[in-house]
Amino acid sequence: MKHAKSGIGRPVAAHGKKTFFSVHPSRADSFTESVIREMTRLSIKHKAINLAQGFPDFPCPPELKEAACASVTCDHNQYAITWGAKELRDALAARIKTFNRMDLNPETDITVTCGSTEAMMASMLALIQPGDEVIVPEPFYENYGPDTQISGAVPRYVPLAADFSIDEEKMKRAFTKKTRAVILNTPNNPTGKVFTKKELAFIADLCIDHNVVAITDEIYEHIVYDGHKHVSIGSLDGMHDRTITIGSFSKTYSVTGWRVGYALADEAISSRIRKIHDFLTVGAPAPLQQACVAALNLPESYYRNLAAEYDRKRKILFAGLKKSGFACELPEGAYYIFTDISGFGMNDMDFAKTLIEQAGVAAVPGSSFYSHGGEDRLRFTFSKKDETLDEACRRLEGLEISGKR
Repeated sequence: MKHAKSGIGRPVAAHGKKTFFSVHPSRADSFTESVIREMTRLSIKHKAINLAQGFPDFPCPPELKEAACASVTCDHNQYAITWGAKELRDALAARIKTFNRMDLNPETDITVTCGSTEAMMASMLALIQPGDEVIVPEPFYENYGPDTQISGAVPRYVPLAADFSIDEEKMKRAFTKKTRAVILNTPNNPTGKVFTKKELAFIADLCIDHNVVAITDEIYEHIVYDGHKHVSIGSLDGMHDRTITIGSFSKTYSVTGWRVGYALADEAISSRIRKIHDFLTVGAPAPLQQACVAALNLPESYYRNLAAEYDRKRKILFAGLKKSGFACELPEGAYYIFTDISGFGMNDMDFAKTLIEQAGVAAVPGSSFYSHGGEDRLRFTFSKKDETLDEACRRLEGLEISGKR
């Protein structure tokens, strides 16, 4: 994660003469814009295949499109209840009880937000006082660092083990009297790690012992492979009252542009999240909330087929990357492959730009997922049509670069 420079300014005219307006330093100066979005812009500029940003290039389920059109036609076009349409909260409560094994009151414990990004930010602002510490295991999704800084917290980055599992000793040492929250992401972006029940129970015990809240990002919960099982830490003993579970419709239902997510928490925390949410956005898009009810009513076979489809795509990209000389492992979940590029003799940013300009394939530099380091990593997404992945693999194989295995 890179840090931005302050001292922003520009000449302006005042009463006929030029002066210089200088913007005062702010929290925004402590981080840069999203590297993922930067790679997407470069991809568009060079007409590259975008394996950087995690969005599908195939359509969402037809049931969702039909429901969205019907919702607009039926005039669900004004504000919904700030914390979410009742029909959607009821449907979420039923789904979460079945899949996540958490019993929630839809009237008090569920807040529908403008995507999981807002859910995370609202949760942080609802909990954090300036100077509090928030534990962030790394590598991490690039938003988590800026989220902690915007909320006034001090991020405490804790490296995962070499296999991306929880390093118990490092995690134990990170919990102090200043710790207010720990951010967990499972299945993990960018690593593809699915944290086990044992690992989550270890974190849960630390949260209970230190009176810490777990904020858990579970947006890839239905995308797991090879017999791995998704576990919600909020379902573990003693964690219901001290967990905020964040979810989204974007990844599971291939509607990343809809921006509908949710935060799940006990009423004592949820009431605070709802206040922050209200003043941040007022509410998520009303017609799309109605369409999300249709998503939650899809049969169980949808989720099995989703995982099977991504498993196949995972293997296509993995084989192509290995053939092109990238060192990588098959992810346990989510839809990214986190590659080791140390054998190519270039740092991540230079290599990512070279891939875009010379091969016509975009990936994300690994350093955007670390507080420091990560220059030997690139992240690729396989959330694309088979033909898109096949063409990307063909282009990567044809790339001539110094140090390529």
